Amino acid sequence: MKIREIHVYAHDLPVANPPFVIASSTVWSLQTTLVRLVAEDGTEGWGETCPVGPTYAEAHAGGARAALAEMAPGLIGADLWPLALHRRMDALLNGHHYAKAALDIAAHDLIGKRLGVRVAELLGGAATERVPSYYSSGVGDPDETARIAADRVAEGYPRLQVKLGGRPVETDIEALRKVWEAVGGSGVRLAADGNRSWNTRDVLRLSRECADIPVVLEQPCDSVEELARVRPQLQHPIYLDEGGVDLNTVITAAGTGLVDGFGMKVTRIGGLQPMRAFRDLCAARRLPHSCDDAWGGDVIAAACLHVGATVRPELNEGVWIAAPYIAEHYDPRAGIRIEGGHITMPTGPGLGVTPDATLFGDPIASF
Repeated sequence: MKIREIHVYAHDLPVANPPFVIASSTVWSLQTTLVRLVAEDGTEGWGETCPVGPTYAEAHAGGARAALAEMAPGLIGADLWPLALHRRMDALLNGHHYAKAALDIAAHDLIGKRLGVRVAELLGGAATERVPSYYSSGVGDPDETARIAADRVAEGYPRLQVKLGGRPVETDIEALRKVWEAVGGSGVRLAADGNRSWNTRDVLRLSRECADIPVVLEQPCDSVEELARVRPQLQHPIYLDEGGVDLNTVITAAGTGLVDGFGMKVTRIGGLQPMRAFRDLCAARRLPHSCDDAWGGDVIAAACLHVGATVRPELNEGVWIAAPYIAEHYDPRAGIRIEGGHITMPTGPGLGVTPDATLFGDPIASF
């Protein structure tokens, strides 16, 4: 199967009940980028990438669109099979994994539709039809954060991620302690996500003063060098998130024992083809991890869901999607939704969602 057409769309995703606050930014609305691939026989597939603004990672909406425009002319007539597609994309453009991911996801969707199977089957087969999710609280008032945590545990979420950072560490410690007071004993798993914002001094203090709380510290410091310095002194496990920029970094982090798990984003690592390799590497090392993304609508949510469904259940830290934080679905019938803290797999071929293209207007670029 070969690519006949590539269409790129821009779409605004306002935050429901804004803003959503993380250590690096305050989010009111985000620009997502969608890709529609068309094969020689007319079969279509959709992909998506939606960076959380320009400061969360080395990615932004304008960069994704420029990278897609750079690659697209050289992809017309190229093979759709994911490994061949990645080799072709890498020959056309160095880096820019988050832009390549949109094409990778669209290719998986198209192939699944052409063969009449779900993307989860293309990735090896689903281990469950009801995939665990997790809820991520924004950085907020400690009492309010604790209230939200208790509410989400009552809804059935098996895991909570408490966003911290970007403020005095004393307030972060207070928030984490109040969350534990609210949900301790419930069986919920906790992650404290500093989003790279703490220096080594502050993360050591937080770990020391919260030593009694069973929590994972997710990307507490900016660099892997900082993580290596604090690792021997921490009271808690470390997960790598923003620092896991490619498979090479993941291999090093896993092989050297730097981390105890990962928070992995599908678009950060380049799409579902490299995500499959990441999943299998983690299985070999028995490292738990999530399968999620920074932001986006039904297309990226479905991609995260399909790969998340294939993870060994004992290593599955859940699939985070932005659905609770945005007001619309691209597919009104089969849009990806969280119910009881879990996400039910769609039944249709490919990603199982069919976006209403009229929502996006005319393509901003067509090839």
